[in-house]
Amino acid sequence: MTIRVLIVDDQALVRTGFRMILEQPEDIEVVGEAGDGAAAVDLVKTLRPDVVLMDVRMAGMDGVEATRQIRQTSDEVSAPRIIILTTYDLDEYVYAGLRAGASGFLLKDALAAELVAAIRTVASGEAVLAPSAVRRIVERFIEHVPRDNPPSARALDTLTPREREILVLVARGLTNREIADALYVTEGTVKTHVGNLLSKLDLRDRVQAVILAYQAGLVRVGAE
Repeated sequence: MTIRVLIVDDQALVRTGFRMILEQPEDIEVVGEAGDGAAAVDLVKTLRPDVVLMDVRMAGMDGVEATRQIRQTSDEVSAPRIIILTTYDLDEYVYAGLRAGASGFLLKDALAAELVAAIRTVASGEAVLAPSAVRRIVERFIEHVPRDNPPSARALDTLTPREREILVLVARGLTNREIADALYVTEGTVKTHVGNLLSKLDLRDRVQAVILAYQAGLVRVGAE
C-alpha cells in the first residue's frame, strides 16, 4: 500500500528537500505541496493524503490552525495523520499542534531515515513521539494554555477501572512494555486496553490520550 503524503512549508527549498527524500521509498508518494496553511486545508480535501508534513510556523494561517481545520473538516476515516515540523522541540507551537490533532512532531533537521520512519509510523495508526517526550511537552505548556472543551466525567466513566489505570500510566510516559511489566500482564493485553480506551474517548492516538489525562486532572504536572 502506498502512503500518500502532502508537504506543507512556506519555504520552497525545504519542500524540495523533503520531496527528494520521499521520492526514494517505493511505498511513499508525494501527492502535493502547499506553501501555507490555507492552501493545505484546501489540498487535503482534493488530494486526500494519508499523511501531512505540516510546518508549524508559517505566514497567514499557521500549522496549528491548519491542523485544527483539517481535523474539523475531515471524518475519522478520511482524516490524514499530521506530523508537525518544527525547529525547536520544546515549543508552545508544538504543544498547540498536538492539542489540535497532530500525531507527533519532527525537527526539521531530522535524518532522512527518521522522516521516512515517522511517516510510516503515523500511517500505521501510531504516534511518532516517544511517550516520555509527550509528557515533557505537555507538562511544559498545559498550565499556560486555556483548557477548551475539557473531557467530561461522563466520558471518563465509560472506561473500566483497568482502562483508567492504563490511561494514567500512558500519561505518565510509560511504554506498553513498561505498563505490562508494572501490571503483570502481557504487552498484547496492554495494547488491547489502549485501543479500547482510545475508541471510547474518541481519540486518535496516545498523544491525545496524554493531553486528555492532564486536562481531566487524572495526572498532575510533576507527579510520578
